[in-house]
Amino acid sequence: MKTRIFSLMIVLLVLGCGSAMSQSTGNPVTDLLLSAWSPRNYTEVPVTDQQIDMIVQCGIKAPSSRNGQPWHFTVLKNEAVMKEIISNITPGNVIIVISGKVSQSGATPDFDCGLTTQNMFVAATSMGLGARIYGGPIAAAREKRDALQIPEGFTPVIMLRVGNIEKSTDAVSGASPRKAKEEIVNWVR
Repeated sequence: MKTRIFSLMIVLLVLGCGSAMSQSTGNPVTDLLLSAWSPRNYTEVPVTDQQIDMIVQCGIKAPSSRNGQPWHFTVLKNEAVMKEIISNITPGNVIIVISGKVSQSGATPDFDCGLTTQNMFVAATSMGLGARIYGGPIAAAREKRDALQIPEGFTPVIMLRVGNIEKSTDAVSGASPRKAKEEIVNWVR
């Protein structure tokens, strides 16, 4: 039932956001995934707390190994601190730092943190927001773990930048080109 409700929400959000789709399958989830991109053209229109709450809720619902949910989310809205982590941050943007906890067995949380980040990326995109995943600047977040109030035992793994974007730019004109399927997929039959 929850899956049907979530799928219906995605359908309504995709239809409501009016995003340009370069490909269409007729399925709202695959259409959203095929049209998603990581924009760089953010506006200064602030992301609302309600939008961030929905994005985080979608992150919480991500699958994880043995349902360990080894993540913690830090929602960063302080522009000065954000600029210390990502220099070209736009006012009104939000950074969500996803931190992971190493399990007692020694398993790392990186894959699970990646899954939750992807859930939040898709959620933000479905809401008509821009989202961009950052791995490189995570070292700066690690250095600021106290200022970011990251709980003991957790380490920043990845970040998601979320912001409003110029509606005139779409995935066709604004996204980086993708490799051809033939270059990266082979079939063994």
